[in-house]
Amino acid sequence: MKPSLQFRLSQHLALTPQLQQSIRLLQLSTLELHQEVEQMLEMNPFLEPEEEFPAVDTAASLEFERQRNERTSSEEGSSSSEASPSEGEAGGLDTVEIGTTERDDWENGTERDDFDGIRETPSRNNDGDDDFDPLERNAVAISLQEHLRQQLLGTRLNAQDMAAVEILIESLNEDGYLADPLDEIAASLLPEEADEDMRDELLSRLRCALSWLQHMDPTGVGASSLSECLVLQLRTLEEEAARDLAIVICLHHLELLARRDTRKLMAATGADEHLLKEAQGLIVGLEPKPGRRFTRAEANIIVPDVIVQKSGRNWKVVLNPDVMPKLRINDLYAQALRSTRSPRGTAATESHTALSSRLQEARWFVKNIQQRFDTILRVSQAIVDRQKNFFTHGEIAMKPLVLREIADELGLHESTISRVTTAKYMNTPFGTFELKYFFGSSLNTDAGGNASSTAVRALIKQLVAAEDPKKPLSDSQLSSMLEEQGIQVARRTVAKYREALKIAPANLRKAL
Repeated sequence: MKPSLQFRLSQHLALTPQLQQSIRLLQLSTLELHQEVEQMLEMNPFLEPEEEFPAVDTAASLEFERQRNERTSSEEGSSSSEASPSEGEAGGLDTVEIGTTERDDWENGTERDDFDGIRETPSRNNDGDDDFDPLERNAVAISLQEHLRQQLLGTRLNAQDMAAVEILIESLNEDGYLADPLDEIAASLLPEEADEDMRDELLSRLRCALSWLQHMDPTGVGASSLSECLVLQLRTLEEEAARDLAIVICLHHLELLARRDTRKLMAATGADEHLLKEAQGLIVGLEPKPGRRFTRAEANIIVPDVIVQKSGRNWKVVLNPDVMPKLRINDLYAQALRSTRSPRGTAATESHTALSSRLQEARWFVKNIQQRFDTILRVSQAIVDRQKNFFTHGEIAMKPLVLREIADELGLHESTISRVTTAKYMNTPFGTFELKYFFGSSLNTDAGGNASSTAVRALIKQLVAAEDPKKPLSDSQLSSMLEEQGIQVARRTVAKYREALKIAPANLRKAL
């Protein structure tokens, strides 16, 4: 072939590094964003956190002013007000500030999943306590291991037995169960050349230590299974027929109790229905996770990115200042780089170019974070405008909503809305929800309109809550009741929504 030159004109989309960073920051959660900020602060010298005054320096300054005023008052007989440090020196050029339960209903299911109910921690009302510090509560709370060690110090065990109990305490998981069998714990402690006698001696000491541990508070700690945990708690109750029957059920027939199989339970235990109900009442009152109350509630708290507030007859969205990092460009370094002329020499030129690139990178980073929160705010406000009824009447008033509607309204792409609504949370009068929670498919109604799948799930929850425990509603009955209200939902769809709500089937909801 004869070589030739050809010219071709075409268009293509190129993602600049700045745009790539903007997209990546947009899809990060709050925790991931703060990790990204910490990493950038370590890598880029031109970027620094904007902190007005360190707490220690402020406290020391106020104490110094207080002592000086006291001396002045004692010498001159007059008092002077305390001086506070000026905030005017904290500013600088190139500064950008980013924004301003009840007992578990675990008797409905099986050992692993259905026995693990949802337990909401009641919030404390600290409105009347002006000195309340959330960090103080975190400092006072102790872990399960610390609680057990405090009890261990009050015993009269010798050093070896105390060490054995300490080892078992360290082997507990957060629920209070012994994570590993005693054989494995002993094997991990013995050297490779240990003989059988040493192993038997250590196992005997660990069994004795386990007995001590299982007599500590909370009752049931140190168990290796749910059955053993419940039996340990039952044995602390007064001896009676119902307690003895409950122990037998927990040891041998826990699955029958979970399936609400009354006939097989009566046949297996030889007890009548009245005694069986008493035994069930004792089991329901037990704690399947003894270490639950020592679990730090702060670890499960979701910090919202935006907060919904009432504004007249409407609702407005504001950014949560606690999740917005405050960053600024280091003014000293930036001015030094600007005042430096382009140096001569290859090495000096490359160094100056690299520093200039770092400065530009810091500015891009601050700008992209600002753009990230602006986009979250716009999307959140658009969602609130579409779902006004939810903030007044709750989830049962939710309307059908898809990503395309918000994307068309704001002039953004659907993928952008998807990134914004993933792992971003909104605080509402009814709780904190992920932004994706406000989107739901539509279901047909007899009136010709549409109902949100979220509203249908809320309606199913209400119907189940109002049902007769002795005759729980089946999925077919729920589907028929929804159809009577004009909502067309198939039985399989009802079953899917019920499972999403973690509601057990009708046969498991039936009371004994």
